[in-house]
Amino acid sequence: MVCSAGFGSFVSDSTTGVAVSVGALKEIALARRACEAKLKWDKHEMLLVPDAWQVDVDLMNVDLGFGSPVAALQIKEAELDPLMTYEIYSLSKPPRKLRTITGGDSFRAEDTNLNGQIEIWTHDAAAVNGFEGIPVSAFDFPPAMALRFENRRLIDVSSEFPSRFDRQIATLRTQLDAHALSKFKNSDGKLSSLSHVSVDELTGVLNTKIRVLEIVWSYLYSGREQEAWHTLDDMWPATDSDRIRTAILDARARGIRKQVDGVSSLSAPARRRKQAMIYDSLSETTQKGVVNDTGGPDDKMKIFQIDTQAQAIFLRRPAPPADVPAASVNKAVLVDLVIDSAGKIWSIKTVGEPNKDIIAASAEWKFVPGLKSGRPVASRLRLEVAPFQ
Repeated sequence: MVCSAGFGSFVSDSTTGVAVSVGALKEIALARRACEAKLKWDKHEMLLVPDAWQVDVDLMNVDLGFGSPVAALQIKEAELDPLMTYEIYSLSKPPRKLRTITGGDSFRAEDTNLNGQIEIWTHDAAAVNGFEGIPVSAFDFPPAMALRFENRRLIDVSSEFPSRFDRQIATLRTQLDAHALSKFKNSDGKLSSLSHVSVDELTGVLNTKIRVLEIVWSYLYSGREQEAWHTLDDMWPATDSDRIRTAILDARARGIRKQVDGVSSLSAPARRRKQAMIYDSLSETTQKGVVNDTGGPDDKMKIFQIDTQAQAIFLRRPAPPADVPAASVNKAVLVDLVIDSAGKIWSIKTVGEPNKDIIAASAEWKFVPGLKSGRPVASRLRLEVAPFQ
């Protein structure tokens, strides 16, 4: 988070002259363990978040589909609140709030397929928090969603990314234990009939129930309802399947789906191969290439010169293990990045020796994307990551 419990800040002007400011809430010049966010332009000021535990700048200078640059904040009101709010503001003068999305555990906008279309990824946490008496924190994979603005309308486009859900399903299936699954299928579904078993065995069955729910949600939220119900029939107690199916559908109807303006009709990504446009601040080449159907780049991508280089919003170098030599701790690391048009890391490679810790940490890095002719674009950047950054 850019600001958490009153620590951390970010201030930057947008291309329209509207400044985004996030930092510690101050009272009589003393900082509190809280954060605030403002927009400032000319001699005006607009208070966006007066008092919150965490405020993060997820996007800045990006057109999400409103026809003008926006800033997007994700906000956590209280420390123990499991849910966050996503607020989108126009950066045109005078700025105004364009949309609020609630009910996710976190939000992250990214150019998933590197094709200039930006999706907002989140989990439908509000819909499943307390589902079957299980807190959302117990789920490793609460139902994921991809949202996109099309002509100012918020569309659920999760069905366009089946491979992302399939990887999740594959992981969950490897975590299922055959004995615990058999025990669960012979229960009443609510697990009230297992009060006589040991705590360890009950925990194993409960974890199995959670994994089955996560698999069903992965199919359902990616637009494959038939596969979801087949999985439910195969893995859920037969006497309880009708009840749980109704409960799942009711929960989804109460969640983020209630806030969307439409649902994508595509059941799979477009089959045509999309050309990747990568801009570089240092050189100009004419290498031709495409992004493949799985969303990954081919070896060559088309690269052009950029006008304005990407600017960091949030960078953090991980703390080194205690047994790492001091010489390694104090050493700067060069990384080559491809930053997508939403300001997120598309790919990263360390120059010289591999550094797995920095590569892992880069998943949370955020940038104001580079600009070409005034519009945000994917760009290539070499960055020196200094100690304690």
